[in-house]
Amino acid sequence: MIVGIDLGTTNSLVAVFTEEGPVIIPNRLGKHLTPSVVSVDENGNVYVGETAQERRNLYPDSVAQAFKRSMGTDRTYDLSGKKFRPEELSSMILRYLKEDAEAYLGEEVTEAVISVPAYFDDKRRKATKRAGELAGLKVERMISEPTAAAVAYGLYEKEKDTRFLVFDLGGGTFDVSILELYHNILEVRAVAGDNYLGGEDFTEVMSKLFLQKTGLHYKDLSEKEQVRLYKKAEEAKRGISDQTAVTMELMLGEENKTAEIALKEYEEECEELLMKIREPVKKSLADAGLKLSDINEVLLIGGATRLSVVRDFLIRLFRKFPDTRLNPDEAVALGAAIQAAMKERRAEVKEVILTDVCSFTLGTEVVVEYEEGKFEDGRFCPIIERNTVIPASHTEQLYTVRDNQDKVRVRVLQGESRFARNNLFLGELNIDVPKGPRGSEAVDVTYTYDINSLLEVEVKVVSTGLTQKMIIKGQDNQMTDDEIQKRMEELSYLKIQPRDLEENRLVLLRAERMYEEALGDRRKELDRYITVFEAALKKGKKEEIEEAREALNEILEDEDE
Repeated sequence: MIVGIDLGTTNSLVAVFTEEGPVIIPNRLGKHLTPSVVSVDENGNVYVGETAQERRNLYPDSVAQAFKRSMGTDRTYDLSGKKFRPEELSSMILRYLKEDAEAYLGEEVTEAVISVPAYFDDKRRKATKRAGELAGLKVERMISEPTAAAVAYGLYEKEKDTRFLVFDLGGGTFDVSILELYHNILEVRAVAGDNYLGGEDFTEVMSKLFLQKTGLHYKDLSEKEQVRLYKKAEEAKRGISDQTAVTMELMLGEENKTAEIALKEYEEECEELLMKIREPVKKSLADAGLKLSDINEVLLIGGATRLSVVRDFLIRLFRKFPDTRLNPDEAVALGAAIQAAMKERRAEVKEVILTDVCSFTLGTEVVVEYEEGKFEDGRFCPIIERNTVIPASHTEQLYTVRDNQDKVRVRVLQGESRFARNNLFLGELNIDVPKGPRGSEAVDVTYTYDINSLLEVEVKVVSTGLTQKMIIKGQDNQMTDDEIQKRMEELSYLKIQPRDLEENRLVLLRAERMYEEALGDRRKELDRYITVFEAALKKGKKEEIEEAREALNEILEDEDE
């Protein structure tokens, strides 16, 4: 038996396809939603879901939640003196759901289709698969959450071609995907998102408002008081959607702290989060080459889309009322169950071809010539750009850069930065080349990325035909998200004196941001202008810097229009 599972940051669900269609399987408490919370006591007993939530009020140091945000990293959680990785905690959630499904169905569940955020990279997807395997499940297929939701809405049964945008704001992650249906093909055109944005951030805003109004400081609260504050803030966040103001109360010792929070001031405090929502929407539309007017339907999924502050913002942003027919908490699990039925080739399910895209750019490290005879290493060369429909295979021809060079090293990277060190390292391959003058030997570097998120790298020496291959599974590198972020912040140009000038720094930051947003020829054009500006900064001549900056500014203004 194959089931569909939505492994969420805040809540998880399991569903199965029946003769009546897809249905959510109730958990052992008779509820559809199982909180994605795990607790372990000093005796090694594991508690999952609402039970673990209750333990959090008493033993906060024995409870973990929101660990989905850390999937694919080497972060560990210390629960009652025992350390667990995020995928290990996730496996406990999955095992809990598996047991509930078996009790409901009266048979063994051996396989699952598990949904993942569209913006999950390879490492996070592999970690999710490992979590399933640890739970005793065969996980041959994962489905992106927006695609699952689209299937659940029944869009694959529409008779006419449709373009639609799926807006998925869950408890801890945010995805926006643009999909297109034609005939029986459901194609993902573009994805964007933020793995660190979700409903919990809107709860945090409510917490901060309460602390401000009561004159309290978070660091002065005990762990238990912090837990109670979060719970009260969550209740207030949900309650304020139906009224103009909400009252929060928190008992601290023998003193009862109270604060009234108006909807208007809450909306103002959420403005920064709403702006963070806007950017991935713009990015996905730009990558798909579409305007908002080209979108036929907007679908809302994820529990955080229930919030009035979010829904009102989206109505203004999209200039139309989104489709909210399905329960936003359940749509993904239902879609995963339909995908499981497709995998079983159930007669009741119309066969539909689901395509996906590469969420992040895949490339390698190269040396570039920024002036005649002057070279800079550590630059990133895209080979398969983000939002390329997969499976895909692209080849880039690279040349030797030194006289008598006898080896070529291909470092496999994932990311959007122009600088190799800021992107995620996935592996490397070294190959021998005949010695000769620089530029006389070439290698063809071919990346092939399939629907199972496996990357094959092939390097072929053009002159000799010597070939080497490797499969990147994304399991060796253990760099955490915090380390990646730290590297992104340590940009090299902050160390060069002319770049300390605020105007130069601002232009470069803006240029880097727009480079990461661009694709194809636009990306190459931006790279040329940025390289000229950087060369001028290295020379340190004021006139050349100003001329190059003005030229770069002009191209940036054109890109922003």
